[in-house]
This record gives sequence, structure tokens and C-alpha cells, in this order.
Amino acid sequence: MRPTGRLHLGHYHGVLKNWVQLQHEYECYFFVADWHALTTDYESTQFIQQHIFDTAVDWLAAGVNPGAATMFVQSRVPEHAELHLLLSMITPLSWLERVPSYKDQQAKLNDRDLATYGFLGYPLLQAADILVYRAGNVPVGADQVAHVELTREVARRFNHIYGREPGFEEQAEAAVGKMGKKAGRLYSQLRRSYQEQGDAEALERAQALLGEQQNLSIGDRERLFGYLEGSGRIILPEPQALLTEQPKVPGLDGEKMSKSYQNTIQLREHADEIEQKIRTMKTDPARVRRTDPGEPENCPVFSLHQIYSDEATCSWAAQGCRSAGIGCLDCKAPLIEAVVAEQNEMRERAKQFEDDPGLVQSILLEGSEKARDVARETLEDVRAAIGLSHK
Repeated sequence: MRPTGRLHLGHYHGVLKNWVQLQHEYECYFFVADWHALTTDYESTQFIQQHIFDTAVDWLAAGVNPGAATMFVQSRVPEHAELHLLLSMITPLSWLERVPSYKDQQAKLNDRDLATYGFLGYPLLQAADILVYRAGNVPVGADQVAHVELTREVARRFNHIYGREPGFEEQAEAAVGKMGKKAGRLYSQLRRSYQEQGDAEALERAQALLGEQQNLSIGDRERLFGYLEGSGRIILPEPQALLTEQPKVPGLDGEKMSKSYQNTIQLREHADEIEQKIRTMKTDPARVRRTDPGEPENCPVFSLHQIYSDEATCSWAAQGCRSAGIGCLDCKAPLIEAVVAEQNEMRERAKQFEDDPGLVQSILLEGSEKARDVARETLEDVRAAIGLSHK
């Protein structure tokens, strides 16, 4: 996430709730993308350190656990930048120019000078962010799938150019021998079934078998993944987009909740602020008077009910709106209660971090060191493949 200040309910329901779940199912890396913030806001950096802190505290308040996931700051892991540089040497310019968000963002942010290499190249920096950890899955919404596809294309191109190491087949067969007789024999059988008969199930079983091997180095494992599919060594695995449901969270004015629209309810807001904001939130324009019936589907308050309220409350709100049996303030009351209860929990979790900024810095520093250990291994293999290792 780019550090742009305090997060809001759109961030929580669109991204953070999913992160909290994923951290218990996968090995997760979550980072504050301070370099990415420079791609559009390079002239306004005076608050970036405060924004990094606020973003991290909001993650912790939302339930991201540094004991379960790795939290860090992008610029503290310079390997991101080095891999970005190396990938830029082989990435065609046309690939970056065709990324859908490139022209979209230029149109939306037409008050800023975005005629910079940094802005053009930010999807490639995103690719480096992913590939430097050899990530298997990237949790994204539908609008970000194109970025993951670019990452896959870049990885494929890199592997094609640099994955044909001398003596590849001999090294791959030697790696099969390191698996042990039983596992090595099964791998060879599955490889033959896939390459000779196109057996997709055999491919999946062989990939799972490689994932279970504890006595293989990272290099040997990647070599065998490539050998399995008949290609060269897979130095940078192609990630998959892990599509996540991202409900549209309406803002106070009925538009999508966004800082740029100044229509947000922030995380960790106090009860009186939340109540005041929701009480003044726009409703169905057809309900001019208390006795006018409305249509819940035209009301942003009802959209929030669908996120926060149970089925019985949603039915009560919908029926009361259509029949004018309840007023808009009546409809908002249980919603205020639900949002306040959620925010109270977040403020309670955040208190220890707000009171002790050094604790937040320690979490980010420790996470950055852990992330850098993994990133270094990738860069060693990348440099060696290119011919840049200095030993």
C-alpha cells in the first residue's frame, strides 16, 4: 500500500480484511510502498514518514499480525530497486505503455506532471516487488489483474533470456538424484507423462512433489521446475493473481469512498465523529420528506448496511425504506452502532502502538531485515544468471 495518510473503511473492507485472513493461510509479505508514492507525489514528500507510521498503525489496528506476516517498508529493501533496474534492461517500452492504468491515471491526475520515467515504469517496479520474493500468489482486485499479467510476462521473458545455463540438463539430472530414489523416480515418471502425453494432472503432482522436497536448494528446485516443463531453469517463477472480493464501499456523498473525494470514514475514528458523519450521509434522493417512500438500491446507506448488518437488519431497513415506515435517521442508527463497535476494537488495538512509536519502527525494521534476507537470495541468482556475480 502506498503511504498516503490514515486509511479508511474502503481500505479495510477492500484489502485489509482479506490480508488478515490470508496471513493465516500463506506466508505473507505486506509492505508500505514509499517508492511508489514518489511516482505521482514526488513534489510532496514532507509528510511521507508520518504517513508510513499511520499506515502501519492502521494495519496493526485492523488485525495484521507481525508474528504471522512480514511487515516492512519498501525503501529499506534496496533489492527491489536493483531488480527493477535489471528488469528494465529487458522489458520492451511498449509493454509499459499499454498497461491500462498508465493512460487512466494520466487522465485522472491531469493536474500533475506525470511525464516521468518513474511513472511510466511503476508497473515494472511492481513486478520487481513481486518477483523479488518469488511470490506464488498476489492478492488483487479485478482492476489490478493486468499488472500481475505484466509481471508474468516479464518473468517469462527473463527466464527465456537467462534461464538457459550451460549444462542445464546435466545439472537437472543431478538435482533429481538429490531427491532420493523414490521421489526421484516418481518425479521422472510424472515428467515423462506430462511431456509425452500432456498429462496436466501429472504436471500438478510433480510440482507438488517438488514443493515438498526439503533437501533441495532453491536453485535446484527452480531448475527442476523448468526441467519438468521442458524449459530452462525458472529463475523467476510466474505469480498468479489471487482474486479477492472487494466490495464497493460508498462514501458519505454516495460516490466511492476515497480521500480525493473527502468523503471518508477513517479507521480509528471516535464514536461522535462516526455518528456525525453517518447522520449527515446522503440517502435516496426520492425521500425528500419523512413520509416519502424510497428505494434501498438507490441509497448509499443501504449499501453500508449490506456490509455491516445481518440479514434481518437489512430486511428491516429495506422494508421500512420502501414503505416509509422508518425515517432515514432510524435506518442509520444500527449502522452507526455497528461501525462504532468495529472502530472501538481498532482503537483499542492501536493504542499501544500510538503510545509507543518505537515499537512500530521496531516491527518495520525487523520485517525489513527478514524481507531483505529473502530478496538477497533472489538477487544472487538473478545476478549469476545474467553474468554479474562477482566472486
